[in-house]
Amino acid sequence: MSQSGRTEQDFPIVCETCLGPNPYVRMQKAPMSKECKVCSRPMTVFRWKPGSDARYKQTVACQVCAKLKNVCQVCLFDLQYGLPVGARDSILGTAASTSNSFVNQQYIAEQQQKALEEGTTESTGVVATNEDLLRAARTAPYYKRNAAKICSFFVKGKCTRGDSCPFRHELPPADEELAKQNIKDRYNGENDPLAKRVLSRIGARQESFKPPSDTSIATLYVGGVDGKMVDANDLTDLFYSHGEIKSIRVVSVQPC
Repeated sequence: MSQSGRTEQDFPIVCETCLGPNPYVRMQKAPMSKECKVCSRPMTVFRWKPGSDARYKQTVACQVCAKLKNVCQVCLFDLQYGLPVGARDSILGTAASTSNSFVNQQYIAEQQQKALEEGTTESTGVVATNEDLLRAARTAPYYKRNAAKICSFFVKGKCTRGDSCPFRHELPPADEELAKQNIKDRYNGENDPLAKRVLSRIGARQESFKPPSDTSIATLYVGGVDGKMVDANDLTDLFYSHGEIKSIRVVSVQPC
């Protein structure tokens, strides 16, 4: 592989989910052992096991590509909000133009690496705080994503390892669309079935938050209110701009 544009790293750019819950995880480092799945340039590969019952994970994209869109080198999810690139860009109403030409991809990657080293460009994935993204963001690590792969012999009814089998003994989901994911499509946010699923969930959630058709209903429930720290005056100051408030009832036993 070409040695042009090679960069050395001591630690990968990964999200909390892919890193796993163990703070003492051990990693294997293979300098310039594979090519980036996005720009096809040589990259340093890191490999580790994020948990005792998890599968081995490894970086699939180089740090230049990861920094450019602010994504994890393993799952290619946004580091700031934990969303697929397609879902993030769709909520923001932005989409980066991509090129399928190998020569153009190499040139763009080299220019991006040079700009990042000189500090003359910023990641296109780092965005200011957005309320829509905050509502859609995953606030905690999702370690189920690190689960071992399904045993193909178990699906065929031929696995003889039993409990000692390192793979999961369960049937695969019926959704065949998620099984046909492409790394470049996920990175570019194009034709990503996972992003489409996330967006559909967000749309369903927004539908459930629509106000009732009966305009006489004007009661608003606010949960997660600590009665010792928040009183009726604080809620009045917060909601008075939305209209006249007739009464406020704070239930300290149930924080609402």
